[in-house]
Amino acid sequence: MSKSPWNKNRIIGQKRPLKISHIWGIRIRLELEGKIRDLALFNLAVDSKLRGCDLVKLKVSDVAYGSSVSSRATVLQQKTGSPVQFELTKGTRDSVAAWIRIAHLHSADYIFQSRVGSAQHISTRQYNRIFHGWIEKLGLDNSLYSTHSMRRTKPYLIYQKTKNLRVIQLLLGHKKL
Repeated sequence: MSKSPWNKNRIIGQKRPLKISHIWGIRIRLELEGKIRDLALFNLAVDSKLRGCDLVKLKVSDVAYGSSVSSRATVLQQKTGSPVQFELTKGTRDSVAAWIRIAHLHSADYIFQSRVGSAQHISTRQYNRIFHGWIEKLGLDNSLYSTHSMRRTKPYLIYQKTKNLRVIQLLLGHKKL
């Protein structure tokens, strides 16, 4: 009795970054559907370039001071232990501020809280489910994209324009190329 390999007929390896048209397609759908939390999550994922495990653990105090969302934030990465700085675009600041206001969040709260309790953040598995919902709405092949696609999207777009690997290295907090 031979067992079939786990990866037979599956696409494995690096997943694709999103294209500009995908980014706008998702943003517009989330805005039209009034999904403020998902819009804030999506925008933060694109702007921050954080791994999923770091993104879901963001607290209000990481990106906001008082009632205003900062244009720049610094987060300590779980994987490397090193800090990474990122800029938040106006659209991201607006969507995050709207979510903080609507959800009545305080500085010590996770931005994306679990339904289990406000003391917990959403899981990376839940983030994965949310992400794949966005991909399905665009009619894209789910197997070609993952939450890591979000981390790769902005650096990919910047690299397409500049061809500067050093900038990408700094944006992602990589020590080596």
